[in-house]
Amino acid sequence: MDLNEIKQYCHNKKGVSDKFPFDDETLTIKVGSRMFLLTNIRSSVLKISLKCEPLFSIDLRRDYKAVEPGYHLNKKHWNTVTVGEDVDDDKIKFLIDMSYDLAFKGLKKSEKLEILNDL
Repeated sequence: MDLNEIKQYCHNKKGVSDKFPFDDETLTIKVGSRMFLLTNIRSSVLKISLKCEPLFSIDLRRDYKAVEPGYHLNKKHWNTVTVGEDVDDDKIKFLIDMSYDLAFKGLKKSEKLEILNDL
């Protein structure tokens, strides 16, 4: 997958937006007010940071060379994945889905309802 494919996959989900809250290089993709994906759009190597269930993160980091603790993020809850290494596209989509779901679960009830009703 390339960055455009990843962005398109994310934007097929409800309530998703792109933001640059830190600088003009760090793209954050959010559901509502919660980030679920970060990446540096100017990097020569595509790396995406995703939220993850803590126990599953341990297994991923053990099983895949491309999965590392989240760069500049809470290492318990975030992984950074180097796209194009040993994690296939289906697994990347699965990890994006998990990250989105975790971020969505963390939203306030009113924000969840707003997103769900905005179909």
